[in-house]
Amino acid sequence: MKEKNLWSCYNEGVIEAGLDEAGRGCLAGPVVAAAVILPKDYKHSLLNDSKQLTKKQRNRLKDDIFRDALAYEIKEASEAEIDKINISKASFLAMHRAVEALKIQPEHLLVDGNRFVPYPLIPHTCIVKGDEKFLSIAAASILAKTYRDDLMEQLGLEFPSYRWHENAGYPTPHHRNAILQNGLTPYHRLTFKCIKLF
Repeated sequence: MKEKNLWSCYNEGVIEAGLDEAGRGCLAGPVVAAAVILPKDYKHSLLNDSKQLTKKQRNRLKDDIFRDALAYEIKEASEAEIDKINISKASFLAMHRAVEALKIQPEHLLVDGNRFVPYPLIPHTCIVKGDEKFLSIAAASILAKTYRDDLMEQLGLEFPSYRWHENAGYPTPHHRNAILQNGLTPYHRLTFKCIKLF
């Protein structure tokens, strides 16, 4: 695992929560968001964007985050909610649910990406590729990713032909072919363009 030192905070002396999501581009399954509050001046040389890590590395770091975080929450927005309000709004909804459930109320939110629906009474800052820059966002990305991968593996036991334990619901060639051969499951997002083609 390559060492990379990310920033521990955006604002000094403020309780910050990092926010990130997993599963925006999937054809099946919920979108999952995590919110993480880390200790002041927290350091972890191996913590990084979940997409740049192996599954084994993510699971190891997940345990470190569970142990070290002052507070964390992981929440979902369902396939039905995604179809009803669209994936962007559903991602923000999952993030809001994670913030609302935190045992410690943050004073500032660090959000991965360039857009966010403001959470009531808590200011936020959107940071493009924030999971590569700030520890709290990287931690949130790891918790969201590992939680969702585990969830899709469990859901995949009901529908093994789609290989969700391998693709986590993303539109791989095998997943697309499985839809062509077997149709859609209750976990598929019906409003996604590549599904409408079927």
